[in-house]
Amino acid sequence: MQIIESQKLYDVIIVGSGAGGGMATKVLADAGLKVAVMEAGPFFDPANPEQRTQLKWPYESPRRGAGTQRDFGEFDMAYGGWNIEGEPYNNIGDTQFDWFRSRMLGGRTNHWGRISLRFGPKDFKGKDRDGLGENWPIGYDDVKPYYDKVDKLIGVFGSNEKRVNDPDGFFLPAPKPRLHELYYIKGAKKSNVDVIPSRLSILTKRINNDRGVCFFCGQCNRSCSVYADFSSGSCLIFPAQKSGGQVDLYVNSMVSEVTIDENGKANGVKYIKKEDRQQYSLKGKVVVLAASACSSARILLNSKSEKYPNGLGNSSGLIGKYLHDSTGTDRAVFVPELMNRKRYNEDGVGGLHVYSPWWLDNKKLDFPRGYHIEIWGGMGMPGYGTGFDPNGLNKYLGLTVGGYGNGLREDVKKFYGSVIGMSGRGESIARKENYCEIDPTTVDEFGIPVLRFNYKWSDFEHKQAKHMHENFEEIGHNMGGVVLGDTPGKDQNYGLLNPGRIIHEVGTTRMGSDPKTSVVNEFERLHDVENVFVVDAGPFVSQADKNPTWTILALAWRTSDFIIEELKKQNL
Repeated sequence: MQIIESQKLYDVIIVGSGAGGGMATKVLADAGLKVAVMEAGPFFDPANPEQRTQLKWPYESPRRGAGTQRDFGEFDMAYGGWNIEGEPYNNIGDTQFDWFRSRMLGGRTNHWGRISLRFGPKDFKGKDRDGLGENWPIGYDDVKPYYDKVDKLIGVFGSNEKRVNDPDGFFLPAPKPRLHELYYIKGAKKSNVDVIPSRLSILTKRINNDRGVCFFCGQCNRSCSVYADFSSGSCLIFPAQKSGGQVDLYVNSMVSEVTIDENGKANGVKYIKKEDRQQYSLKGKVVVLAASACSSARILLNSKSEKYPNGLGNSSGLIGKYLHDSTGTDRAVFVPELMNRKRYNEDGVGGLHVYSPWWLDNKKLDFPRGYHIEIWGGMGMPGYGTGFDPNGLNKYLGLTVGGYGNGLREDVKKFYGSVIGMSGRGESIARKENYCEIDPTTVDEFGIPVLRFNYKWSDFEHKQAKHMHENFEEIGHNMGGVVLGDTPGKDQNYGLLNPGRIIHEVGTTRMGSDPKTSVVNEFERLHDVENVFVVDAGPFVSQADKNPTWTILALAWRTSDFIIEELKKQNL
């Protein structure tokens, strides 16, 4: 295939426009650099009426609320999912990893839960805690200044609680708990489970003239048309385009590899333009990969040459290794006291107002590392269906089962708002035997070799999930509810969702000081190539019992500052 070469030379080429790519774009453009942003999906702006799904009723769906091929529903703002036509991936043997991708400007930041938690001092030094995994080569004090900057730039609500491993920050006012959350608080306190206000990147107070304030529509998963919640496009890339640098967007552009010069230094990328299926090349002084942990690993592994026969930056053989995702399992509780509620607008953000951070000492338990508990429920506007089975609840109460028309409507009204959900999201241990690699037999529709995965949960994660359900049941009982469904046993992996289902994958280009045991250094630069950086979650040495986005943003800002200084010194 003939390669169409661009005559432009960029200071930095950024591959991916999600959290890490967006932050790198903002910081580097503000420094006056010429930046190219490569995105595999189309341009997206939630304020564009033609793309907006916010404030639409379920009956406006093209499918009228019926089954959907979109994993999170017709109106959810994620162009992609766990399966994308023409972009397959495979699993090895009986292992299973479900890989979620979002093909659009801003990537997965358009529909995520906005849970914005800092890693704590213990999270960066896991091996010191329990002898498992490895320590990061950096600590909380190295990242704290950048967490502070992210808080102030993007905005996050919450409260300062003086918890050692759940660091405080610069918080906007947190919304008050709603009725179902008050019931959870009652049950959790009886179980000696801590509860604090949530920390979500949603504006409850104006922070600048470019972004609005949350008006409590509860539809953050649709991406906010007034830019009140954090999405990379609306909060980072669009402002970057207005700053002192030059930002060129290359959308619908599938990057296949990083290119190198005769000295083994990166000099750009190759990509396929989806509109014409032609192959193009772009030149740049620095390449920043931010395509997501697995996608960046895929690009590096496919960047083979005589100098780098095993892939770019892969002298350690560790690209793709140590892949790990958050653990996750869920349970619902029926609370009879919440039946027959009056209809009212239960104002709130599109997410939890309170949550339970990890509250126990793992030395006293049979598993390492912890988890947090997220709470859901209430009387928000239903999406597709009701979120519960009215006939199942009728059966439990000894009432008439079945019905349609007015009878069904009355059943839904009777039970709506009476089901409270709890979701555990925990830390797994990074293991070398969990990995992704290039599948030698399969390519995608663009001719690019795809990934295959090898991933299994260990006993540690199984025991953690078992503990989650034990706590869910106790808390549910203590809030005066009935826990729905049977307790999942060993034969069901204690209810653990498949790896990848929580969409917190990290670790494929792990950070470290030793090039033999890591892929990037403390500034997320490849050990093998001085002008290639990775600013997604790939460099994470370990996950925490926290969502990774805030740490991706902080590290990307730190790396971008380093790139600016190195360019000034002409070291790149």
